[in-house]
Amino acid sequence: MADKIKLGVAFLLVVAGIAGFYALHESAAVVKLASVLLGLLLAAAVAWTTDPGKRLFIFGKESVAEAKRVVWPTRKETVQTTGIVVLFAVIMALFLWTVDASLMLMVNKLMGRSE
Repeated sequence: MADKIKLGVAFLLVVAGIAGFYALHESAAVVKLASVLLGLLLAAAVAWTTDPGKRLFIFGKESVAEAKRVVWPTRKETVQTTGIVVLFAVIMALFLWTVDASLMLMVNKLMGRSE
């Protein structure tokens, strides 16, 4: 129950930051931005003290660790793969254009239209 209350408070802090943005409509843009950022930071701090917040933080740490273990492709592999994808897209576009044009020609002949 305490976690739900904390998450509710975090939500209200986000709402307060956004409300501050609109309440300070005559202030400088930096002040309005600071209002929103302060609301978000306070909400994140409150949400972090909850069990779901702690699990999310652990999930984030594990995700970063997993991303570091990934074997990323080299620049050459990336360029080659991109080239293959673009070539395939062009070939498919030409094929579909040919099929469309052929079907349109057949329909026009069946309908007795000539172009």
